[in-house]
Amino acid sequence: MKIFQQILDLNQRRRGFHIITNEVVNALPQIGEIKTGICQVFIQHTSASLSINENADPTVRQDFEMYFNKVVPENDPDYRHDDEGSDDMPAHLKAAMLGSSVTIPIRNGRLALGTWQGIYLCEHRNYGGSRSLVITAWGE
Repeated sequence: MKIFQQILDLNQRRRGFHIITNEVVNALPQIGEIKTGICQVFIQHTSASLSINENADPTVRQDFEMYFNKVVPENDPDYRHDDEGSDDMPAHLKAAMLGSSVTIPIRNGRLALGTWQGIYLCEHRNYGGSRSLVITAWGE
């Protein structure tokens, strides 16, 4: 069994959904040494999230942003946590809905994503800053 782990610090991105698959793969080239295994990507933040979805058509990512803004609006008068701005509590809720990690099979030294799948960084803050990911891969 081989186990590899790396921290990936992503540069700040604008609010929205961003494909980060290549950055994840490039951060942990040891994935190539694993024939059969698992890769977990975990985000160390509570106002951004990770997801796997469409990697080809950018309108999918735009529609994700539109949908989540409708479902979890800013400036809801019922929010109590509002010290960090109108986008903060909605960001926490969106992150809880989407999740803090993704798990991807490794097959023959590559992430076994489907043809149209990519890893999304889901940035829910207007100015979220840099984001840190812990990437762990294990297998044989």
